Amino acid sequence: MVGQESWINYERLLNKLASTSAQRHDVFQAIADPTRREVLRLLSIKELPISEITSHFPISRTAVAKHLHILSEAKLVSGKKVGREKIYQLHYEPLNELKQWLAYYERFWDNKLSMLQHYVEEGK
Repeated sequence: MVGQESWINYERLLNKLASTSAQRHDVFQAIADPTRREVLRLLSIKELPISEITSHFPISRTAVAKHLHILSEAKLVSGKKVGREKIYQLHYEPLNELKQWLAYYERFWDNKLSMLQHYVEEGK
């Protein structure tokens, strides 16, 4: 069973998320959109200019720029000027917040599945 300490850590994480979400887009908001998830996937392969990112989507350059802005606010990407273009790169560090959140639920479901396995095996 998930212990009291896990709940306290989970509540701390939720409080942290609540306090930062008013200030900027957080990682969870940023990855909520499938277009932004695909942008992250593209940038995980290599750094790209906005023109190349845009070529992968049936949306305008302006729409891609808005998605990149949200990803930038979540500190998942950053852009640097190279000549006349801005080259975007991925930053993995903010994804640790997501990893911690998912780890809680992974432990929760592992516990539930272990209990089910025990119940099934004892029932034989």
